[in-house]
Amino acid sequence: MCRCLEVSPSGYYAWRKRPDSQRTRDNRRFLSIIKKIHHETDGVFGCPRILDELTYMGESCSKNRIARLMRDHGIKGIPQRSRWLKKASGARPDGIINHLNRQFDADKPNTKWVTDITYIRTGEGWLYLVVVIDLHSRMVVGWSMSHKQDKQLVLQAVLMALWQRKEDEAVILHSDRGTQFTSDEYQRFLRARGVISSMSAVGSCADNAAAESFFGILKRERVNRRHYITRAEARSDIFNYIERFHNPTKRRKMFVSRKKVISLLKCSLKCDKRY
Repeated sequence: MCRCLEVSPSGYYAWRKRPDSQRTRDNRRFLSIIKKIHHETDGVFGCPRILDELTYMGESCSKNRIARLMRDHGIKGIPQRSRWLKKASGARPDGIINHLNRQFDADKPNTKWVTDITYIRTGEGWLYLVVVIDLHSRMVVGWSMSHKQDKQLVLQAVLMALWQRKEDEAVILHSDRGTQFTSDEYQRFLRARGVISSMSAVGSCADNAAAESFFGILKRERVNRRHYITRAEARSDIFNYIERFHNPTKRRKMFVSRKKVISLLKCSLKCDKRY
């Protein structure tokens, strides 16, 4: 073989005994972590979210390196698919406007919330899910599930969000014009608790894109990959997704974002001192 490759036997055996390079060892370690994260997230996470997890764990690795390792070993997340569904809507109550105007970001927690309803198919019939999402962290701060799509379903989700809120500052709660949100009882409930109601334009899903996006991710990553026999089974799985997967992931992402900001500030201060 050495004769065919035109190398000396001593050179060949030296190559065989040569230890792996540091980069090769790092790639092997990163690949092990990537596989573990991919398995623990049920094959949901792709390159960007795995990068966030690695950063949270204190690992330093580029996005391109992770993408290459995943591509070379056939590891893939679940791609995003967008689809808008038109819903029935009621008339916007007097004095209620769109306070968000598609500005789906917030400088502080519990200042801007969005809410919406979605349907989960089960063997026993539909299960209705309402969520309240904080636009600062993108965490689900309130949720409710029921076999009935009524005002109580919505009120319970908003109550849960209010119970978790520590500040007494006014919060904007944005929704579409579903009949549950345009009802007098719902509007009185918000006014009594100092919540500012905000509503989308008629038939404009983009006005509530943050809530629609969450439901799209929920169904792509979890619901559409399951077949729920009973509503109880669906409740348990969706609870697990929200409280044990989605919210912890968003908490870690907030930590990583703050860490990046602090790092940039430190670099800026060092540059100022030099000059």
